[in-house]
Amino acid sequence: MLSNSLSKRAQSLKTSPTLFLVAKAKELQAQGHDVISLTVGEPDWGTYPAAALAGHEAIDLGLTKYTPASGTPDLKRAILERLEIDLKLKYAMNEVAVTSGAKYAIFAALQVLCDPKDEVIIHSPYWVSYPTMAELADAVPRIVTCTEESNFKITAEQLKKNINANTKVFLFCSPSNPTGFIYSKEELRKIADVLLENPRVHVISDDMYNRLMFDGSNCAPHILEAAPELKDRTIIINGGSKAYSMTGWRIGWAVGPQKIIQALGDYASQSTGAPSSISQHALVAGILKCEPNIKETNVVLKKRLASALHEFQSISEFKIFEPQGAFYLWVDIKKALGRLYQGVKVSTSKEFCQILLEKFYVATVPGEEFGNPGYMRLSFAIGTERMAEAIARMNRLVGQMK
Repeated sequence: MLSNSLSKRAQSLKTSPTLFLVAKAKELQAQGHDVISLTVGEPDWGTYPAAALAGHEAIDLGLTKYTPASGTPDLKRAILERLEIDLKLKYAMNEVAVTSGAKYAIFAALQVLCDPKDEVIIHSPYWVSYPTMAELADAVPRIVTCTEESNFKITAEQLKKNINANTKVFLFCSPSNPTGFIYSKEELRKIADVLLENPRVHVISDDMYNRLMFDGSNCAPHILEAAPELKDRTIIINGGSKAYSMTGWRIGWAVGPQKIIQALGDYASQSTGAPSSISQHALVAGILKCEPNIKETNVVLKKRLASALHEFQSISEFKIFEPQGAFYLWVDIKKALGRLYQGVKVSTSKEFCQILLEKFYVATVPGEEFGNPGYMRLSFAIGTERMAEAIARMNRLVGQMK
């Protein structure tokens, strides 16, 4: 038996914490427990009818063969038309690449941008996969901790302080996963001013939740709206998973400078190959026909948010941060920590969330996974009755702590 059969890269890999918790929740469900999972970023409603029907149509029409590695012309056109409507940005067909999920688009973008020792600025709380994806590109994730004082968003001053000769990428998400906060145009302009002083730094803008907004707006503010002059070094990431409820279809895209997008497409062609032909056909219909569904979704999410915020008033130990978009609640649980549960001290948010799952069958993600201990993230993309029951179980846990 070989003693070191795995590469150093493989040995340093971490399992996605959200997917691990999903698996744990399903394991408990299989044992007969009534588990309420608030972990994974997945809508509880189905793919919108127009997109779902187009998926069937693709099969019926025999659209089941390989497509161009960077996506079909029809889907590229639909993406670029949507981008022009939402952000007033024009791109050419060779400046968009379709990928097998938006997560892979971010991964591939880091692969083609970063060399060893390059730094990727990521602010916490961050999406759980960002640091590992940077490490897999042989880059160094430079974590900038953000707090309640700045609504957990990086400030221009923090960004400027952390940029150095090794900085290659600034990676961020708005609306944020996990907080749901958005960057205003004013904040984005100040950040852009710092980036304009540092021409080596590229921007990866993760826009996955930018259509899920609670203020009635069509789309979240964007850094390229605030500073179009950054267009030649900004990569826009998005996909079908959230706004179109197509998580399992695994279809995303990257838009940006032709040279970078060409490299990203070539990288994908040598790793995943072409994205699913069926998923691409379905997403064309989603983009072109499902705008009314997205508007309805935002109304439903806003109602669910209001209901959850009302229910959480019963737990005085929790501080809830009301999101502006996406479908997550970021919860400060520090006042509930440092107490005993069944004689054992609960010191960390990770320990709290473990007890909540294993004893009360509610799955949430602890703040440690996002770089900010003392918090937890939960999804409210779930029916109000189930959400109310989940919060009642949290209240019972807190009530039993001494």
